[in-house]
Amino acid sequence: MSARTVLVTGASGMLGGAVAAALRDRGDTVRAFQRRPAGIEGVQDVQGSLSEPADVRRAVRGTDAVIHLAAKVSISGPEHEYRAINIDGTRHVVEAMAGQGGGDLVNVSSPSVAHLGRAIVGLDATPADPERARGPYARTKAAAELLAMAADGHEGMAVTSVRPHVVWGPGDTQLVGRIVARAAAGRLPLLDEGMALIDTTYVTNAAEAIVAALDRIDEVHGESFVVTNGEPRTVRDVFAGFCDAAGVPRPRLHVPGALGRLAGRVVEKVWEVRPGSDEPPMTEFLAEQLSTAHWFDQRRTRERLKWTPSVTMDEGFERLAAWYRENPFPG
Repeated sequence: MSARTVLVTGASGMLGGAVAAALRDRGDTVRAFQRRPAGIEGVQDVQGSLSEPADVRRAVRGTDAVIHLAAKVSISGPEHEYRAINIDGTRHVVEAMAGQGGGDLVNVSSPSVAHLGRAIVGLDATPADPERARGPYARTKAAAELLAMAADGHEGMAVTSVRPHVVWGPGDTQLVGRIVARAAAGRLPLLDEGMALIDTTYVTNAAEAIVAALDRIDEVHGESFVVTNGEPRTVRDVFAGFCDAAGVPRPRLHVPGALGRLAGRVVEKVWEVRPGSDEPPMTEFLAEQLSTAHWFDQRRTRERLKWTPSVTMDEGFERLAAWYRENPFPG
């Protein structure tokens, strides 16, 4: 495809940075929009806030396409904060694009938008459900996806949504870093022996799938896709892979899933009154994620996006271990 000017929101994060670098490396002009500089060589930084429509219009101006990754991602906190970034921020992106005559939009969402607390076993992307999704992050991301997809075919816009599931890789502080730190401190529980079967996605594969969605948007606009490595593993095995890579002990704390969910509800209530400096050690949503199977049918995703993962889970663990050899865990 001919080179284009592409805006990547949230490029200071691991996945956003990988997407921006992939676009740059193939010859696109890449612009990164976030609160702090992304610092990616060859990528133009535009600083601002998704909650400020003028900032978003400035970032979008003159672009051919937008890959919208920026979001408030957490397991706690007041819902109005999630709404301001995830819903209103997405609305500002859509309005800015429509205001300049449209363009292609890849909205990066999450499988949690359709996770209703029950096991997901070999399903494709099911409809986003902001009424029944679990927790403020999932509810607001579901509403944001519906908002973005409603713009498809209007004001010169083509829109698709990509839902990468549990993205991880070297340098990840959101997921891998927290798991490793809690395991090292002996505070990482395995719920129901860690036997829930889950999908995850190595960061390179997630970035390549997002770029593929942009390239295929003329054919796939109006559709939503779950993206994973397509190699379901138990929670126990995923945690073991992270811990072994970092050189810390594997988790030995075992908690029944029902007790974990109950504890999560209690912790959430306490956190509402006396929030800590970091995320709570457990929430009901997190307990559900750690004790409920959720893996997905990838056949339609791979066929429609003309994409397959380039890095296996085991290769990913090896890359993670190599990163920790260069950046040892301080424990």
